[in-house]
Amino acid sequence: MWTQGLVFLHYAVALAVSVRVLLRPRLEPTVRLSWILVIELVPLVGILAYILFGEIRLRGADRETMTNVRSRLSGLWKPSPEALRNAPDFAAPIIAANRATTGFVAVAGNRATLLAEDDSAMADLVAALDDARDHVHLLFYIWLDDVSGRAVADAVIRAAGRGVKVRAVIDAFGSRAFARSESWQRMKDAGVECVEALPLGWPIIGSLVHRKDLRNHRKIVVIDHVTGFTGSRNCSDMAFAVKPRFAPWVDILLRIEGPVVRQMQAVFLQDWMSYTGEDLGDMLRMTGPVSAPGEIAQVVATGPDDRQGSLSDCMATMIHAARDKLVITTPYYVPDASLDSAIRTAARRGVDVTMVLPARNDSLTVQATSEGFYYGLVSAGVKLMLFQDGLLHAKIITVDGRMTMVGSANMDRRSFELNYEMNMLFLGGDLTEALDARQQTYIARAESITIGEIRAWSLWRRLRNNLLALAAPIL
Repeated sequence: MWTQGLVFLHYAVALAVSVRVLLRPRLEPTVRLSWILVIELVPLVGILAYILFGEIRLRGADRETMTNVRSRLSGLWKPSPEALRNAPDFAAPIIAANRATTGFVAVAGNRATLLAEDDSAMADLVAALDDARDHVHLLFYIWLDDVSGRAVADAVIRAAGRGVKVRAVIDAFGSRAFARSESWQRMKDAGVECVEALPLGWPIIGSLVHRKDLRNHRKIVVIDHVTGFTGSRNCSDMAFAVKPRFAPWVDILLRIEGPVVRQMQAVFLQDWMSYTGEDLGDMLRMTGPVSAPGEIAQVVATGPDDRQGSLSDCMATMIHAARDKLVITTPYYVPDASLDSAIRTAARRGVDVTMVLPARNDSLTVQATSEGFYYGLVSAGVKLMLFQDGLLHAKIITVDGRMTMVGSANMDRRSFELNYEMNMLFLGGDLTEALDARQQTYIARAESITIGEIRAWSLWRRLRNNLLALAAPIL
């Protein structure tokens, strides 16, 4: 009798949770269906999985704090008149989609430099830190206590020693080892203000009221309000000591000057003020120099506490604007339906579409899920290239040789829904040309995959990949 009671209780709870899934607002039908299948077909585990990972829950106080901070800063990041310049007509829909998602307008007069692929890029960052005179703001998802990580730590310690105000944020999970390192302690001892974002606390109990797998995945450095660094690169060597068997990790890092640095500053301050309660909003009253003519640029920063849209929407709008050539580099491809459709549709309407992904991923689950999308991409006419020389970690979209999007976000649902990310749109030939050239070096180190090769995969591999691709909406 008690066994029947437990079975009845399980199905009653499963039904209640399924109803909850059906009643949630702003949830894609494919996501609803996936969760209901998991809840109903995987006894108990499906219910627990939904309770722990099915909804984006933040503590009410945290959400209120972030909302108040955004309200405080929203009126301060408006650009100076000289930074406003009409964008080309082809870019208007992309700029509008980005602004609807994140609130920032496109600003002119920027200069962006693509730094070297190797560890000398970090030397450029260190040199800029050594030139800082007023303040340094750093935010990294992963900061390692390796050669590059210690070099940056030493540079900010030197900066603090000569009176520069240094504020540093690391993600509590991504940089958990660095938070216990001697370098982090030396930074604190030198007067650097150090903060760990999104601490884990009690993972199991806390997950009932606050999701513990939300992460700050951004990479931002702002120096004296006039120079910024961002891209896909964490504060670490290419050798990436925590996962050396996938090395080298191939990333991009940009040095940026111009009015858009103020938007990068706003993103950093939004995080800093939310984590610490310290009001630094007046820093946004400072305006940096405008480079003439420079490039038009726009920050696209997203996070789970303010989902007015997603980076997926912005990327899809940009891809739909492609007319001749589209090149995409991403390490993780677990897209939503609209983004995957946008890429395949671009190829079918005659755009020359090339995608570069790593041949070997540091996550077997992500690699298998990505492979579940390969057949649809290749059959639509996408040239799918698998990078052979390490783990390609860069995140780049270039369109028609005249605009590009770069930053921290992968083409996966974690970046779109769970992570705090920052990407940037640039209009103009110089940076786009440089990034197209960099992607050509990736293609030279990659091998194409054909429909025949995909069809030749073993039955088990195809079954595994396609099952995981079905589960992509909830991964």
